[in-house]
Amino acid sequence: MTDPKKPLPDRLSLNPRSEHFDEEVLSAGVGIRFNGNEKTNVMEYSGSEGWICVPAGRSLDRFGQPMTIKLKGKVEPYYEADQAAADDTDPGDPAQA
Repeated sequence: MTDPKKPLPDRLSLNPRSEHFDEEVLSAGVGIRFNGNEKTNVMEYSGSEGWICVPAGRSLDRFGQPMTIKLKGKVEPYYEADQAAADDTDPGDPAQA
């Protein structure tokens, strides 16, 4: 029997100091699809406002945190385990034939 997961929040951050940090959701593995492309370097996202924050190179701010830039577009968060299960049962996948 699988554990029911919390619904994905509209806004989520990787920074533990943020009010939008949720360790329970992050430990389940969250993926982000931004404008149809998988993003693996997202620091924070907002689905309703349509933006993600990603690191701006290797630059750090005066507190040692990565400098980020905000990109606007279509944001689709998902649980990685759910996506992997959907990919495994894809009937159109030629690798399974």
